[in-house]
Amino acid sequence: MGNSALKAHLETAQKTGVFQLTGKGLTEFPEDLQKLTSNLRTIDLSNNKIELLPPLIGKFSFLKSLVLNNNKLTALPEELCKLKKLETLHLNGNHLRQLPAAFGQLSALKTLSLSGNQLRTVPTQLCALRHLDVVDLSKNQIQNVPDTVGELQAIELNLNQNQISQISVQISHCPRLKVLRLEENCLELSMLPQSILSDSQISLLAVEGNLFEIKKLRELEGYDKYMERFTATKKKFA
Repeated sequence: MGNSALKAHLETAQKTGVFQLTGKGLTEFPEDLQKLTSNLRTIDLSNNKIELLPPLIGKFSFLKSLVLNNNKLTALPEELCKLKKLETLHLNGNHLRQLPAAFGQLSALKTLSLSGNQLRTVPTQLCALRHLDVVDLSKNQIQNVPDTVGELQAIELNLNQNQISQISVQISHCPRLKVLRLEENCLELSMLPQSILSDSQISLLAVEGNLFEIKKLRELEGYDKYMERFTATKKKFA
């Protein structure tokens, strides 16, 4: 990609606050973007070959949306956590194994998408994010859901297509969790905490493709309580 093309993109971005350069085979984050640290609200560099996000990402203090789907990121810099206005972060289809320690400082974050990475656990840093609405951790290598999950503020948690065989009963204590997706995991029915049915806010539980038949779920104690919430929610959205 020529310099003149990049320059044109930068000029547009200066006016619109949006820098979008997808599918151009970029191997690194465009350094020239640092001229726009106070302009940019959105950066989308999806479908490139970026391996590293430079520390200068922390300077985009007005950034609201960062989209880096389908790149080659193996780690994220701590500086990313300085983005106090960031509301949307999409990192699907990378090679991330963990999140930076200070990730919980992304205090405005509402939507986090990490589908198709190499996470082995639900990152505890997520529990510090008070405005988180949607978390997508599908298609990772998560094997269990730890006790800390009880502090998660998300409304929707997607854990489809992992290797989950254990879930902490604390998940029923999530104060805002309405949608829990656990399709295509390794759950035995006995490993599904019954309190999810009988004593949680969850009104949509998706568990197809595990190690039990769905009809067995209906025999569990608390299923009727879950169905009450499910039906009430359906009516609300109908």
